[in-house]
Amino acid sequence: MPSSQAPIGSRFGAASTAEEVVAGIDLSGKTAIVTGGYAGIGLETVRVLAGAGAEVVVPVRDQAKAERALAGFERVSSAPMDLMDPASIDAFAETFLAFGRALDILVNNAGIMAPPLARDARGYESQFATNHLGHFQLTARLWPALKAAGAAGGARVVELSSRGHRFSPVMFDDVNFERRDYDPWLGYGQSKTANILFALELDRRGESHGVRAFSLHPGGIVATDLGRYLDPSRLRDMGAIDENGEPVIDPARSLKTIPQGAATSVWCAVSSELDGMGGVYCDDCDIAPVAPETTENASDPSTRLTTGVRAYAVDADAAKRLWTLSQHLTGLTWEAE
Repeated sequence: MPSSQAPIGSRFGAASTAEEVVAGIDLSGKTAIVTGGYAGIGLETVRVLAGAGAEVVVPVRDQAKAERALAGFERVSSAPMDLMDPASIDAFAETFLAFGRALDILVNNAGIMAPPLARDARGYESQFATNHLGHFQLTARLWPALKAAGAAGGARVVELSSRGHRFSPVMFDDVNFERRDYDPWLGYGQSKTANILFALELDRRGESHGVRAFSLHPGGIVATDLGRYLDPSRLRDMGAIDENGEPVIDPARSLKTIPQGAATSVWCAVSSELDGMGGVYCDDCDIAPVAPETTENASDPSTRLTTGVRAYAVDADAAKRLWTLSQHLTGLTWEAE
């Protein structure tokens, strides 16, 4: 695990907002890409990064929805991309690289949670394909631009994970549920563990190039598209919505507003508190501790996910193994060293 996987006493916390985190920071001349940047916490991330002066590019699967969401935003542009479509990822990256711009910030924010079993054109399970493999391929294709920014002063890659990583490690022998029954929560947990392991290994490989990587839990934010497959009764049992169906806001329990939910992403992307660090999993605008070994069952709504990261998600050997597997599944040769 990263030697620095311990809280640093950040001046921000669970109730901080993305706007508070970026206050006083000038991102003029910087370029950022935010996947899923036209809804939920991704949209808020785009708004505050652009508001601080960054030029932000948003890959979009639903062009009409993106145009409505991003209308009126200054310094924000979009281009087509679908994380389940490898060819579209390559096309997006090639278009971006053709402009010759360095990429200072890459926020791999887009994701899906607990859908029914679906597979991409390659036969890969949709959550592993979308949440991890699509972002692995995108980051690989954008590597020249990240290295250019790294050489000019530093670049950061931010992986949106979740406390839900505790539902499952990466099951290397059957990541695509070909020989075991599909459980949407095990699939989600596995993909979120993969996000953490990817950041860990990317940071190890990228540090010498000035590219640092971070993973994080944004919080439980009900008012986003991520929970589209969740039954309202489950959300009530979890204490995430009240009897009227309204979101419960309690940052101490990681139940947050959208501005609060985007805060840790933005903190990882821009905070000087993380200078010289990387490969760590963050929560509530701080580095999270390693979590105790407890039983957490996604099928039991009464189960509470406490703070911290599981040791298997910050295991250096597992991170290297995932990198090798990801290259094999995507057909990429990306050493990033």
